[in-house]
Amino acid sequence: MAWNEMSSATLAVAEKSNDWDEQGDLVLVGVFAPKKEENGDDKDDDAEEEERTVSLEGAAKDLDEKLGGALSDLMLENAKTFKHGAEAGSMTPTLRVYRDGKAQRFIVMGMGTVPDPEKPDSLAGIGSKIGKGLATACDSEKKVKTATILLPGDVGSSNSQLTDLSTSFYSTLYADNRFRTGKKVKTPAEDLETLNIVSEKAFVEGANASLETGKKLASGVFLTKDIVNSPHNVLNSLSLADTAKRIAEQSGGVITCKILGKAECEERGMGAYLGVARASETEPQFIHLTYTPPDGKVNKKVGVIGKGLLFDTGGYNIKTTMMELMKFDCGGAAAVLGAARAIGAMQPPGVEAHFVVAACENMINERGVVPSDILTASNGKTIEVLNTDAEGRLTLADALVYCDKELDCSSIIELSTLTGACMIALGKGVSGVWTDDEDLAAELTEIAKVTEEKAWRMPLEKSYNKELESKIADIKNIGGRYGGAITAALFLQNFVDKKKPFAHID
Repeated sequence: MAWNEMSSATLAVAEKSNDWDEQGDLVLVGVFAPKKEENGDDKDDDAEEEERTVSLEGAAKDLDEKLGGALSDLMLENAKTFKHGAEAGSMTPTLRVYRDGKAQRFIVMGMGTVPDPEKPDSLAGIGSKIGKGLATACDSEKKVKTATILLPGDVGSSNSQLTDLSTSFYSTLYADNRFRTGKKVKTPAEDLETLNIVSEKAFVEGANASLETGKKLASGVFLTKDIVNSPHNVLNSLSLADTAKRIAEQSGGVITCKILGKAECEERGMGAYLGVARASETEPQFIHLTYTPPDGKVNKKVGVIGKGLLFDTGGYNIKTTMMELMKFDCGGAAAVLGAARAIGAMQPPGVEAHFVVAACENMINERGVVPSDILTASNGKTIEVLNTDAEGRLTLADALVYCDKELDCSSIIELSTLTGACMIALGKGVSGVWTDDEDLAAELTEIAKVTEEKAWRMPLEKSYNKELESKIADIKNIGGRYGGAITAALFLQNFVDKKKPFAHID
């Protein structure tokens, strides 16, 4: 599988010199919207926005005066939609100015409502929104080689905000050109060479390093998208295993790769995983990447598991809709391998991370599992297969046992495109999180806020375990019609020590 190249544009911090605004073909001016007055009036929000006067400060005000008040006018003219920048990442239309013999473009970018100094998290998520807005502007404004963004307030004083900005910027510039030719090839912001970041206040120490960290994280996002976007005739279990090997090779020695074949999986009793893999085009590939910090000091050992169905026909319970989309059933594996690539580049201290994917396809042939088959997982649990389209949880069962028992990870997070029921409950933009561990739940909730990867904690209703009771085996692989996302999460709990922090993300 080929990998798409990241944008060659450079993000860099720059000093706020007297001529900072003259350095780019495109200049973006960040502004905070003033807080709304709480006066109890029932005024229409749009009317209130139009009545509010523009009040620019600092370098933005100086630039506005240079331009004869053009930025203020631009904000007032677009008050109904721009709302004085109340939504982070929002932008005014482009202002074109010819000065000092040079044509320039100016855009005012919203930074959200002015932060509350008494609320440390009032800037949470702003970096991601700014980065996305910057990438969108640099792409839509053609023939821009250099751009400059002015960050107001304390936005440039936070390493995490700069990292999020960089990650979002590069990730938004993703384009999959592997299967396009000629005029079909799309290169977002193809002319951009440099984006300079100017801060109203002093930059935090290590600002450029934070931007570089963000780019490394974005490299993981690129790989994740590459995997999910690859058709099955390009990406099968073998080529996914090759991708894992390439991640290890590019890590500088901090990541090692182990691939368990069919015989090694049989030795471990991985009957649930191997049952699904029986009809696969290729031999099963059980992928295990291990990250160890360069200094070798480990304070905790975590397991990250991704569902790796490279294509899902549904098996003998064949899918009747959305078949053409089923290359995305490796989304969990894609996220996990993308994370591995990013971790290998960032090399965080103190943690040993294990990335595990039980890769195979859910296909139909004379060897394929059929409804009523009974499979035995590697922890000895017997599973009655009543629906072959509930196959992902079978592969995850043995991956969970591997992380729990063989690797003895101190905590485990598993990601999967597991159930349509979760999408019906939460839609396409929010993932469901199931965990009994309060600390892990709080950590995942906080991460979701910062990264703009929306997640919602769902109930682990223990009484629903009755839905999984089998008359002839330990458990069934599917419950009744209702609460399918919950019963899937409950099924997975059978393969992890109940005392171990474990989260399932659907």
